[in-house]
Amino acid sequence: MRALNNRPNLPTEADRVEETLRLVDQRHYASQMSVHPYLRNTSPLAIAHRGGALETPENTREAFEYATSLGYRYLETDAQLTKDGVVVAFHDDELDRVSNHAGKIHDWDWADLRDVAIHGEGHLIDIESLLKEYPGTYFNIDAKSDAVVDPLLAVLTRLDAFDRVCVGSFSDERLRRIRANHSGNVCTSFGPRGTLRCVLSSFGAPVEPPLGNALQLPTTFRGVPLLTERLITHAHKLGLFVHAWTIDDEDEMVRLLDLGIDGIMTDRPRLLKDVFASRGLPL
Repeated sequence: MRALNNRPNLPTEADRVEETLRLVDQRHYASQMSVHPYLRNTSPLAIAHRGGALETPENTREAFEYATSLGYRYLETDAQLTKDGVVVAFHDDELDRVSNHAGKIHDWDWADLRDVAIHGEGHLIDIESLLKEYPGTYFNIDAKSDAVVDPLLAVLTRLDAFDRVCVGSFSDERLRRIRANHSGNVCTSFGPRGTLRCVLSSFGAPVEPPLGNALQLPTTFRGVPLLTERLITHAHKLGLFVHAWTIDDEDEMVRLLDLGIDGIMTDRPRLLKDVFASRGLPL
């Protein structure tokens, strides 16, 4: 009869910290001059999604102040275009969900949006001001429309901000335009088709790896696990970085760090900060 105490030892918190540091030591991001400066980090990235949407009014001046006050160096936001051509940090096409105003954001001039209260207390900020006010901060910016692509690139060019920005989109065509106009100096994530190609190639499918720098995806899609050890290992072999969104559960944060994830986006920046601190990781 098997002894009842003959069980494998479960990893302790000290074991987890040691393993995290081992994974960090194995990374050679900083020594790879081909790696985009946005990604040239020696530990996983902690990224405040929309500034921390569950702890502060999302995508507002107050949200970004909050996240940076916690010590965050990486912020995620979105880009929409106003009627008069200003690129604004805003997620939805319409104002209705987050304010007591209605209508498409592209039907409003920026001057009329400045004083709109977001979730009753926050204020909008344009992307150019955001980049200027936080010169030492890195931004993951999701281009939410076709119309915003060129004005967004113009802002990044004018401010010489490409080194500290990663541009994402749920449109493969938008990302193709961005890479075509600024190949070599722009960091991009992948659209749906590019992400699918990465997932299929991790199972040995004969597909050509897509262009881009960072594979940013949720843990599951329609119930199918995506962020697995297989995918992360395969992406690393391709020279890609893997970022998870949007992770608001402590156990899931820990699981992903154990798998060797390169970055975690969260709406709960205070919680992620605590998880990173418990593993000796900087923000």
